[in-house]
Amino acid sequence: MIHTDYGYEVRSGNRLLRVCLYGEIDHHSAAALRQDLDELLLRERPLRLVLDLSRIEFMDSSGLGLLMGRYRLMKELGGVTAIERANAGIMKILRLAGMERFFEIAHG
Repeated sequence: MIHTDYGYEVRSGNRLLRVCLYGEIDHHSAAALRQDLDELLLRERPLRLVLDLSRIEFMDSSGLGLLMGRYRLMKELGGVTAIERANAGIMKILRLAGMERFFEIAHG
């Protein structure tokens, strides 16, 4: 059995939704996170989604897909998406994938 350690913490208010993701975002965790985050976004309908990646230890292409899907949903809802506090390894993945074309990315 494959076990992936992942989760998230949410803070919301004033049409801002801040989600701190933690653990690993891979093929096994992305589907559950996708469903949870979409339900949250559709319920809260924020104008701004901030994804805090400071506690992400590993992310593969499934993680990039997760981020892009939330970007598209936020765009449909009329909002914007930002990524913040990604470590150097995750930042490298984000840069290589050209994610700064879609997201506001705050370093550090």
